[in-house]
Amino acid sequence: MTKEESLEGQTHHTKDYVDPPPAPLFDLGELKLWSFYRALIAEFIATLLFLYVTVATVIGHKSQSDPCGGVGLLGIAWAFGGMIFILVYCTAGISGGHINPAVTFGLFLARKVSLPRAVGYMVAQSLGAICGVGFVKAFMKHKYNSLGGGANLIASGYNIGTALGAEIIGTFVLVYTVFSATDPKRSARDSHVPVLAPLPIGFAVFMVHLATIPITGTGINPARSFGAAVIYNDEQVWDDHWIFWVGPFVGALAAAAYHQYILRAAAIKALGSFRSATSN
Repeated sequence: MTKEESLEGQTHHTKDYVDPPPAPLFDLGELKLWSFYRALIAEFIATLLFLYVTVATVIGHKSQSDPCGGVGLLGIAWAFGGMIFILVYCTAGISGGHINPAVTFGLFLARKVSLPRAVGYMVAQSLGAICGVGFVKAFMKHKYNSLGGGANLIASGYNIGTALGAEIIGTFVLVYTVFSATDPKRSARDSHVPVLAPLPIGFAVFMVHLATIPITGTGINPARSFGAAVIYNDEQVWDDHWIFWVGPFVGALAAAAYHQYILRAAAIKALGSFRSATSN
């Protein structure tokens, strides 16, 4: 019998976990706290480092004359997943380790962060991404300009619908993993299976890149796509750029709804509360 089944069989039902209260929609008091600005700085620096290492890896791979040389697509996927693992681990206790506007958007929809914090994070992430790619261009200027700048594009042979679908599904996998890895109910129920949250999140990024690099180069992170687009500044890149915001945001919305209303049964709880209120 599992822990959950044994708990359900008890005559009294007490939760062995504590859900944090929903974040207020507008918490302007945060703007007066140093911890808020420290979190913005953490998101800025983390996204800068993320883009610097990953885009430099992409350019380094493309600069190899030998098709079998360099890190290959597998190495690129490891660079993205590994950096997310490292940076989420380093910043989770300061800012939550979002490093991605789509993750921030999903957590905002689930009332995990307030609107001012969500907007601040997205701005910090986008600026950090621009600076990170800027460093890559400064250090590898000739190769950067001639090898596509690490920008996201729809690959030859694929259409807009396919690219959009790939970004939606890829971001769904990532944000769903974020919710699952940080769920207090899961941590209490499965305490016999310790989970280091950054590890599954990093692996989710790695696996999605394996599937999506051939289609779009893998966005699933609007800041990553935006930073590369700003620095490379190519017309075709900007033509496709909307996909790398709409797709991740739709995927994040779907993941938040699935986790909160299906897996966590928030819809059933809300319906039960409504019935109780109307019956009294």
